Amino acid sequence: MAPLTILIASYTDSIYTLSFDPTPSTGPPTLKLLARTPVGYHPSWIASHPSDKSLIYTGLEQVDGEVVAIKYGRGETVEGGDVVARARSGGADPCTLLVTEDELIIGNYASGTIATLPISTSAPYILSPNPWTLSMPFEHVGRNKARQSSSHPHQIIFNPLNQAEKELLVPDLGVDKVWRLTKRSDGKWSICGHIDFEAGGGPRHVTARGTTLYTLLELTLKLAVHTFPPLPAPPTPLTSLFTLSALPIPDTMTAAEILLPEPNASFPETFIYTSNRNDPHSEGDTIAIFSLAAGEGQPELVNEVRTGLIHVRGMMFGGDEDKYLVVGGVEGGGVKVFERIDGGKGLEEIAKLGEDVVGCPTGFLWY
Repeated sequence: MAPLTILIASYTDSIYTLSFDPTPSTGPPTLKLLARTPVGYHPSWIASHPSDKSLIYTGLEQVDGEVVAIKYGRGETVEGGDVVARARSGGADPCTLLVTEDELIIGNYASGTIATLPISTSAPYILSPNPWTLSMPFEHVGRNKARQSSSHPHQIIFNPLNQAEKELLVPDLGVDKVWRLTKRSDGKWSICGHIDFEAGGGPRHVTARGTTLYTLLELTLKLAVHTFPPLPAPPTPLTSLFTLSALPIPDTMTAAEILLPEPNASFPETFIYTSNRNDPHSEGDTIAIFSLAAGEGQPELVNEVRTGLIHVRGMMFGGDEDKYLVVGGVEGGGVKVFERIDGGKGLEEIAKLGEDVVGCPTGFLWY
């Protein structure tokens, strides 16, 4: 099997390019640094263009938010990229991006705004310097006053359960809602509904399967489950579970990522994987694994894997049949690759690079 390339977003000034070889001619799997591409302050999120995987977008988490387009070379080995375009993000601290064929959709965390820019797969790549913006509603300070003093959109994805029309889902940590947006006749996005969550929960990321929506609540470390019919029917809450078994939860801990890989021949059972951050345990943060064997609406916590990493913010599945999971510790431990075992119920560490090589990893792309 040929080595795989992984791009890594970070809380440094660079995007890193790593090579992961799961089957070297001798010895165990290897992970090595190929290149470091300087782009600007805290490029914490990366996303590729849907029809040109060599075109990568990142957001710089800074007060005067900026998005950057980077072009990577084609061929068997991808190393450093070239910055080919920059533009304002339409707010402060862009922390999430959704790339469509002709539009870049940006979530600005600190300013509570959604923004869009027209894009292309050829120069100048970003077709306007002036983003269209939408301010998200905010009525009052939330239960967690330190984290909920304004709107904080934390993710933008298309509703995976609505294939009939394009609908955006936007978890808003600041207002305990997931916003639902559709396009108006003029091509601009507009709020058409929302889903409410427990006060102080802080919805961060979502995923879905069948007719069910799964939302990770960052501030209370819970997995919230809803039935999720198409608009205009309202969702129905089903259950809510903690993402770790050891209670009470330390005040310093939060949750970060939720992943739901598609079942396949090697991993026919469905599991949800969530990451917890800032665990005081000597063996670092955990990845919680939930089984859906009892049904879509009844996830069960079946395993907790210690990572040896500190502040696990981002992780992503990749490789053949999503066999591998790359994970990073923003505040310690570097980057590690785990292999799924026990049909997906477990994870085994197989390769790593220290924090002295890859600093403050926050997000990943399997290239």
